[in-house]
Amino acid sequence: MDLTAIQNPQFLKNMSNEQLVQLSKDIRQFLIEKLSKTGGHIGPNLGVVELTIALHKMFDSPKDKLIWDVGHQSYVHKILTGRACQFDTLRQYKGLCGFPKRSESEHDVWETGHSSTSLSAAMGMAIARDLKGTDEYIVPIIGDGALTGGMALEALNHIGHEKKDIIVILNDNEMSIAPNVGALHNILGRLRTAGKYRWVKDELEMLLKKIPAVGGKLAATAERLKDSIKYLLVSGVFFEELGFTYFGPVDGHNFDDLFENLQYAKKTKGPVLVHVITKKGKGYHPAENDKVGTWHGTGPYKIETGDFIQTKQAGPSWSKLVSETVRKLAREDERIVAITPAMPVGSKLEGFASEFPDRMYDVGIAEQHAATMAAGLATQGMKPFLAIYSTFLQRAYDQIVHDICRQNLNVFLGIDRAGLVGADGETHQGVFDIAFLRHIPNIVLMMPKDENEGQHMVYTALKYDDGPIALRFPRGNGLGVPLDDELKQIPIGTWEVLREGKDVAILTFGTTIPMALEAADQLAKEHISVKVVNARFIKPMDEAMLHELLQANMPILTIEEAVLQGGFGSAVLEFAHDHGYYGAVIERMGIPDRFIEHGSVNQLLQEIGLTTANVVERISTLIPRKQKRA
Repeated sequence: MDLTAIQNPQFLKNMSNEQLVQLSKDIRQFLIEKLSKTGGHIGPNLGVVELTIALHKMFDSPKDKLIWDVGHQSYVHKILTGRACQFDTLRQYKGLCGFPKRSESEHDVWETGHSSTSLSAAMGMAIARDLKGTDEYIVPIIGDGALTGGMALEALNHIGHEKKDIIVILNDNEMSIAPNVGALHNILGRLRTAGKYRWVKDELEMLLKKIPAVGGKLAATAERLKDSIKYLLVSGVFFEELGFTYFGPVDGHNFDDLFENLQYAKKTKGPVLVHVITKKGKGYHPAENDKVGTWHGTGPYKIETGDFIQTKQAGPSWSKLVSETVRKLAREDERIVAITPAMPVGSKLEGFASEFPDRMYDVGIAEQHAATMAAGLATQGMKPFLAIYSTFLQRAYDQIVHDICRQNLNVFLGIDRAGLVGADGETHQGVFDIAFLRHIPNIVLMMPKDENEGQHMVYTALKYDDGPIALRFPRGNGLGVPLDDELKQIPIGTWEVLREGKDVAILTFGTTIPMALEAADQLAKEHISVKVVNARFIKPMDEAMLHELLQANMPILTIEEAVLQGGFGSAVLEFAHDHGYYGAVIERMGIPDRFIEHGSVNQLLQEIGLTTANVVERISTLIPRKQKRA
């Protein structure tokens, strides 16, 4: 079938199961071929082909609301809703988004990128439906990994209490990104092997009805026997006790099984949960056999072998540099414990876990719990290292404020993917952490200029005993600089002059330092002398150096790959104001006040005006001509 000719899902209504099986094969082949060029979330999407087809056949999108949790498994949904012709642009600049996007299609009724939001959104939509008196089905699709998120459990509790008509599809593939952990995962495991308890219960009920009525005692006994079957067959009856009617487990790759259960679900009043078992990566051998999450999301790859196509990198992965330095220090300090919220692979903690299994904790998709658990460890004299992406740290904001910083506890936050991340787009850009961290009392926030300084900052963080400390580092690889053999502490709050200058000062850190140095080189040819400062401590700042610059009336340009509102540049402005430097010339460059969509990092920097050329232009206008040195 020519998938690019699809305009909407209505064509599915008249297709036979045999035709749907062929369509499934066509979609899998299409995804394998297209994603081998663009990269993307191949594992999750190969696993939900039949499920997505069944949902669109049984429901009428966009009237009926299909709500994709996380959203990285929505590629099949995009194909069936008329976007196959755009897949060459998937996750590319100005191209098709890798997650649901309301502006992209009327069938994308909820935007996601972070997990565990679909059930709360569904509850909101169900309440709106009932208040308006309409009759659409509300169908959130949530994975077993996302179900471990506290927000999902809060929503399950509320939905069960309110008895709203919502059909929850639990897509159970036994993995989120990495293999799932926790007691809830074990409950689902028992459900998978329990068989279809509902059908057994129904058969028992029919049998009991055939028993002649011989008094109330037998009838009451029969009813108790019928009700106890679920306790016999389904350990814990977790969802039924929350108020849901449970169907399953259902074979998520069998159309007969899917249609039968979805039909029952549509006829059932109140909240329903359909437990669907799928195989992540189904149909592509390397992805099917992935046990650690490598094929959850990838770059381009060779279809025949499954080998990833990688560009040559100068330096080590930032994630690996940080995690391996923590691992090295853990050999000398038994207090060091590593924690990750479901990202052991992305945070490159496999080596730490292998060497120190008793000191490595993957808590699942539970960022709030991870942060407070780290705080609890710190109260007992341990040295917790919380490895967490910048975008996911947002989910633990209150715990950072209330449990870590307020108590001034020695927690080391390793903030991965800080700055622009590229193809994953606006839900994943790590550009807000400076603004939401630097105003919190007690915290130290730093970012290295290269991987050598990075390893020294890890050492500094784990030797620091005066409260919480956070290290930002970008996605991708380092610059390839030599690494010192001996680790050393960097004095907290000290900056480093990388290049002397007399006309203007650039204060920056991390990924924008090369940009500043290149701009200084170009401006030197115009006889403008630029001082470049590695402002590696965002908080506390180097107040002695700031006083020196401001007393010399040197114009200052701050540059940050983070939002301007409340960012590092704002901190410099606040310092100037608070110390009476009212005439100071301070300009800021950074991320503007809008969400930045997907594309390569270089394309995005060009779009927002954060390049060497922009720095040169800004400084050329910052310094009056008469002040330029001859």
